[in-house]
Amino acid sequence: MLRPNKYYGAAITAFTIWGFFPLALKALTQYPSEQILYFRILFSVALLFVISFVLRRHSLHETYTQYKNGSVREKQKFITLNILGGLCQTVNWFVFIYAINHINIQTGSFSYLLCPILTALLGYVILKEELKPNQWLAIAMSLTSCFLLGTGSLRNLLFSLVIAFSYAFYLIIQRVLKQYDKLVLLTLQLLVTFVLLGPFYRYFNATHTLGIDLYFFGFILLIALLFTIIPLFLNLFALKELKSGTIGILMYINPIINFIIAFLYFGERANAQQAAAYALIFLSVIIYNLNFKKKPLLVTG
Repeated sequence: MLRPNKYYGAAITAFTIWGFFPLALKALTQYPSEQILYFRILFSVALLFVISFVLRRHSLHETYTQYKNGSVREKQKFITLNILGGLCQTVNWFVFIYAINHINIQTGSFSYLLCPILTALLGYVILKEELKPNQWLAIAMSLTSCFLLGTGSLRNLLFSLVIAFSYAFYLIIQRVLKQYDKLVLLTLQLLVTFVLLGPFYRYFNATHTLGIDLYFFGFILLIALLFTIIPLFLNLFALKELKSGTIGILMYINPIINFIIAFLYFGERANAQQAAAYALIFLSVIIYNLNFKKKPLLVTG
C-alpha cells in the first residue's frame, strides 16, 4: 500500500491550487462573467472527454453498465440528479466568478467556509443524517455570523449564500449518486450544462464590446486545466486512502488562502463587524469538526 503522505500531499496540493483561483479570475475582470463561465465549461468538457476516452475508458464503461442495468426508476433518478447537479455546478461557478471579479474575494471565500456546515444541515434535512450537539452549535454560530455580515452588506451575504448553497446541494447530489464514478458524473453534468447554455451564446457574445483574444483563451485554458481538472484528479486520488472527514478539514486551506490573497495582495479591507463574523465562522468550523472522525464530512470537487 502507498504511504498516506502521498494522499495527504495530493489533497493539500488540490486545495492549495483552488486557493489561488482568484488570481486567474482577477486577470479576466474586464470580461463578462457569463463569457468566462461559458468557455470554462466548454474547455473543461473538452478536456474531460479526452481524459475519459483516452485514460479512463474502464470507468466510463462501468458507469454506462451501471446505468443500463438499473431499473426505470433508477435511470430516471440518474438523469434527473445529473441535470440538477449540472445546474447547481453552473450556478456555483457563475456566481463565484461574478463575486470575485465584481464584488470582492472575501464574499467568495466566506461562502466556502459556510459550505461544509450547510452541507451537513442539508444532509440532516434531506438525507436524514444525524448531527451531534457540537455540530448544531456550529450551525447556530454560522447563522450568527451570517447575521453579522447581513447587517453590514445584505447583497454580499446573499451572494455568499447562493455560492454556498449551490455547492452544498451539489455535494448532496454527489452523495446520492455515490456509487458512480465522480469524474464521469462531472463530465456528464457539465455536458448537460453546456447543451443548455449553448443557445444563449449569442447573447453572451453580444453583452460586451471587448474582443475575445489569445489572452482570454490562454487564461480560460489555464482555469480549465490547472484550476479545474488537475485539482479534481488530485482530490479523487486523495479520497482513495484518506477519510472524507480528513478531506473536509483540509478543504479549509482553500478559503484561508483566498482571504490571505484578498487582504495582502489585493488590499481588501474588513471592518470590525466583518472581522467578528469571519472570526465566528472560523470558530464554528473548529467546533463543528471536533471528533470529526466519527462523523465523516463528504467533500468532492
